[in-house]
Amino acid sequence: MPKLEGFEFWSRTLRGARHVVAPMVDQSELAWRLLSRRHGAQLCYTPMLHAQVFVRDANYRKENLYCDVCPEDRPLIVQAALLAQDYCDAIDLNLGCPQMIAKRGHYGAFLQEEWDLLQRMILLAHERLSVPVTCKIRVFPEIDKTVRYAQMLEKAGCQLLTVHGRTKEQKGPLSGTASWEHIKAVRKAVAIPVFANGNIQCLRDVERCIQDTGVQGVMSAEGNLHNPALFEGRSPAVWELAEEYLDIVRQHPCPLSLQVHQQLREELAKVKTLEGIAAVSQELKLRCQEDISRQKEGEKPSGGLPFFHWICQPYFRPGPKEGSKENGGARSKRALEEEEGTTDVLSKNKQKKKLRNPHKTFDPSLKPKYAKCDQCGNPKGNRCVFNLCRGCCKKRAFKETADCPGHGLLFKTKLERSLAWKGAQPRLQEPQQAGPGEPGGFPEVVGSALA
Repeated sequence: MPKLEGFEFWSRTLRGARHVVAPMVDQSELAWRLLSRRHGAQLCYTPMLHAQVFVRDANYRKENLYCDVCPEDRPLIVQAALLAQDYCDAIDLNLGCPQMIAKRGHYGAFLQEEWDLLQRMILLAHERLSVPVTCKIRVFPEIDKTVRYAQMLEKAGCQLLTVHGRTKEQKGPLSGTASWEHIKAVRKAVAIPVFANGNIQCLRDVERCIQDTGVQGVMSAEGNLHNPALFEGRSPAVWELAEEYLDIVRQHPCPLSLQVHQQLREELAKVKTLEGIAAVSQELKLRCQEDISRQKEGEKPSGGLPFFHWICQPYFRPGPKEGSKENGGARSKRALEEEEGTTDVLSKNKQKKKLRNPHKTFDPSLKPKYAKCDQCGNPKGNRCVFNLCRGCCKKRAFKETADCPGHGLLFKTKLERSLAWKGAQPRLQEPQQAGPGEPGGFPEVVGSALA
């Protein structure tokens, strides 16, 4: 049977899918995809898979409904896809990941300027694979460049294009609003199906996006995570979907990885079994039901939206803080984390550290203050004679042949000892010329055999 392409692939193989769950690392595993499919999702991507590891490690290869591969090593893309093609409907090249790990690995959105490379890669995959090749991209600031980018991918062999309406710089607290104008322009310029991604919080957003942009389908990531029933247009109780999800996990195990009820959040971070997670979920259900019973009759949240913590609801990412890059000032990721760290909510990594050391504190105001090195800004040694950190102190002490007892560096002392030792040694006499066997001459036996 010939390989289906473009709209024929979308309508026949994907059955005209309109509601799509995005590839999410450590999130869209099989159990979550099955839960999403039960509640209105018509197409689910696997998490992004690393092509090199996928080829090398058999344990890394898992069952896939729709394969999403990161183009780390270009020749390995096809090798990985050949191993996966019998288990999925298509192979997707994720050219939209904006994270730092993608920058270090030279893949994701950090390939979007290398058009020749992408063209060769997609063309090779399109020729070799028995399933279609699709792509997921982010936009450029300029609409016309984004359109030319999409047309290049289509010409290379891409059969379906997902367009995330944000640039690679729009991430985290700087995400902002996705541009549907970019997506609309791409849809008009290509002859293959297009999925839109960005600004999807509820089913009304899905319908409005399709109407405004003309795309064939809409992909959701964060919206789906906060409400797996988004595509059904429902906002069920959180424990309802939590219990359903845990039932699926019992059949399809996955790695074990609350803004309200902080104690339960800490307990959840400590559990190591599925039964422990189920117990926390049951306790959360009881507490939420108590909160509901105490809710005042007829009280409504501002804006008319159901922002009660016990139901699945849209997630609204906070905008950039004053002084951030979007507002004209450079802010480091650490600075943002420290500001957000003033709340009682701890990240997963900090919860693990807290579990290992219950007395550890993450309050920035309680952190010890260190005097800084005069050269590099790192903490300086308290007893350093140069007021430097050890690295800078070592360079200066070596250059100046000086000592720093505070850092245990004794370049001057060692030099003086060396000179004193050399001065105390007697001068060697010139050897006398004598024959063998005479005093001062060569020994008769100059070597021996070793048994």
